Amino acid sequence: MPRRQFVATGAAALGGLAIANGASAQDGSAGAVQSVGMRLNEGLLPDNRLLFYYGFPQNPNMGILGEHEPEQLVELLRQQVAEYEAADNSRPWKIGIELIASVAQASPQADNTYVADTDGAWLDLYTEFTAENDMVLLLDVQMGRKEPFDDYSGLERWLQFDHVHLAIDPEFKMRGDEVPGVDLGYIEAAQVREAQEWLVGIANTYGTSRKMLMVHQFHNYMIQDKDQIEPMEGVDLVINEDGWGPPDMKRDTYNVVITQEPIEYHGIKLFYQLDEPLMTAAEVMALDPPPDVVNYQ
Repeated sequence: MPRRQFVATGAAALGGLAIANGASAQDGSAGAVQSVGMRLNEGLLPDNRLLFYYGFPQNPNMGILGEHEPEQLVELLRQQVAEYEAADNSRPWKIGIELIASVAQASPQADNTYVADTDGAWLDLYTEFTAENDMVLLLDVQMGRKEPFDDYSGLERWLQFDHVHLAIDPEFKMRGDEVPGVDLGYIEAAQVREAQEWLVGIANTYGTSRKMLMVHQFHNYMIQDKDQIEPMEGVDLVINEDGWGPPDMKRDTYNVVITQEPIEYHGIKLFYQLDEPLMTAAEVMALDPPPDVVNYQ
């Protein structure tokens, strides 16, 4: 059985985006897919900055994405990005959605992986919606006990689109008897390189522009042998400072995982409900180095 069985949701849900009904996530066929979104000739970075809303559809406990319908999210994103444009307009800002494409679980699931795949119908809907609104879509994998490649490779069907990119969340990459939410996970430098290489292959195979790979991190432990990770031609690597807390704590974490260990591009996540007080756009852009990517949960 394929990792994600593609769900045909009908014209009312999918509108004008040509996604072939009946295709599976792993069949690798482009079918009738035609890009109706942005054509980013070289890639998103470094010419732009990006602002994302993060979460899971219809689940407010997992981020702002679950608190609103897509149309409302766009309006809120535009309001939020206006603050960043006022704080730093040295580069254009693009808005996007970071959608959790595989969700870590507290229970084993039938396959003992401690992760559940997001229904393909949601991925279809947000792929089209972001394309039609000139937005970026970032698909986030939490892996559980799966190997990273085994999780994100099932997203090939959606990564064929120019505006769709990949995020990896090492916090939930479990080993042995570890359980998400109980144990802190990690990925290795070799697994980051594997993802970089795979995304270069995706871009070459389907003729898309350069892909972006985001790796979330709020503790040194979460990326092992980080000094062995390097920029790779054909893919943009973003290390995204994750984790909630007051501004001083977030600045300290940013200093540890970004300033002291720069690789290529830099990001930070903010939490509307958990960061007290929430950093302002001006405070975020005063970080050293200023982030290329900002996301809100």
